Amino acid sequence: MTDTLTVSVLGTGIMGAAMARNLARAGHTVRAWNRTRAKAEPLAADGAHIADTPAEAVEGADAVLTMLHDGDAVLGVMRQAAPALRPGTAWIQSTTAGLDALTGLAAFAREHRLAFFDAPVLGTRQPAETGQLLVLAAGPTESRETVTPVFDAVGSRTLWTGEDAAAGSATRLKLVANSWVIAATNATGEVLALAQALGVDPQNFFDAIAGGPLDMGYLRAKADLVLNDGLTPASFAVSTAEKDARLIVQAGQEHGVRLDGAEASAERLRRAAAQGHADEDMAAVYYASFDEPQTP
Repeated sequence: MTDTLTVSVLGTGIMGAAMARNLARAGHTVRAWNRTRAKAEPLAADGAHIADTPAEAVEGADAVLTMLHDGDAVLGVMRQAAPALRPGTAWIQSTTAGLDALTGLAAFAREHRLAFFDAPVLGTRQPAETGQLLVLAAGPTESRETVTPVFDAVGSRTLWTGEDAAAGSATRLKLVANSWVIAATNATGEVLALAQALGVDPQNFFDAIAGGPLDMGYLRAKADLVLNDGLTPASFAVSTAEKDARLIVQAGQEHGVRLDGAEASAERLRRAAAQGHADEDMAAVYYASFDEPQTP
């Protein structure tokens, strides 16, 4: 297997576009598709072929990478691509789709004889743009030589969690990791809101925890987005975070675990989206603490 591949990227939003760009820069032939073509067209400057349909995008591909909003979107797009899919093609499914959706995706892969990889990623816009994502991957050993060059182009490290993608070990780890990310982001929004309500300078809070075990670079980075009007462009949008939070709650319920914090976070993210912040960075969950429009 050559290290130079033809890779179809289906979904060129925040993450998919960055991944496609890094694949092209690594020397791979990239065929990109997005439901809204205008979001994919800038990739032409990086050498990508912009396809009009999913079937056109996957024609002749060694690997197909899906990075869409949710599991339903992935299955719908792959059904459109099905007439042009070749048996044995590696399918890298990187959308955070949740455990229930994964069952249907794995069945589709079996039906079309695809080498299926459950491969969500950890990281947001900046690490995606610099090829520094952490790839969480599960899939068949015998096909890993095909997908390794793809993972190397988009990420700094690949963490293999199993050989059976249908078992969802990578997706399970992604949900666990995202539960922490969402909880930390929600806590950041609430601490800033409480500081504002009580007339406390947020900098005094940061000074109080500086250098100690409660200090976090992530806390400071997300707080900075709120305090310094940096919520756009989003690194991880409110609407996407809400979807992930609900997948986390659902996974917990199905396995006998009550996740009250994740459920509250999902509701706060929903309120922030309803207030007009859906496309802003998830740090905009800060605004869900107030009934009236706020200036931090």
